[in-house]
Amino acid sequence: MLTYKETLRSDLRQRRWDIPVDTREEMSRRICQALSQVVDPCHTVLVYCAKEPEVETSWFIEDLLLHQRKVIVPIIESANTGLRLSYINSRDILKPSTFCVPEPVGCELPADPSHVTCAVIPMLGFDKKGGRIGYGAGYYDRFLSRHPHIRKIGIAYSVQEVPEIPSQEHDIRMDIIVTEITTYRCQ
Repeated sequence: MLTYKETLRSDLRQRRWDIPVDTREEMSRRICQALSQVVDPCHTVLVYCAKEPEVETSWFIEDLLLHQRKVIVPIIESANTGLRLSYINSRDILKPSTFCVPEPVGCELPADPSHVTCAVIPMLGFDKKGGRIGYGAGYYDRFLSRHPHIRKIGIAYSVQEVPEIPSQEHDIRMDIIVTEITTYRCQ
């Protein structure tokens, strides 16, 4: 299964890169607009900060801050393949860090995972049943398995959909998946 997953990851990476930059930007804006509706009842939102060519989340983060929602971003701890969390009050403090992911370097405001209502998760690929494939290190799977109360929202471009994501016992399924075309309620 590991070889198949790596082949799938490679294909899904290429699918994202094949989308022209201006098209990715428009698709990201549509996803962020839909996402604003999906997280409406959530008070404290954990949201990843995008790197190319992921779905850009900056507009969504700005919208949350504008509406005075509590915004938490993950900080990658590569040494222990874990995530720690930080509140942000502005995107201005985000700087490229581990794996070129924007993080609040030197400006952390520690956040307690128990306060997170829902999490917006990046995906390399997905299926309609909530299956998700990420980059393979398991950062989000480990984090979400320790915090099952968090509503899990995956976002991706529609071209990242596959008929079925092969899953293992430790893989965490998404509750909702948002693309530029549709929103899947997976449970």
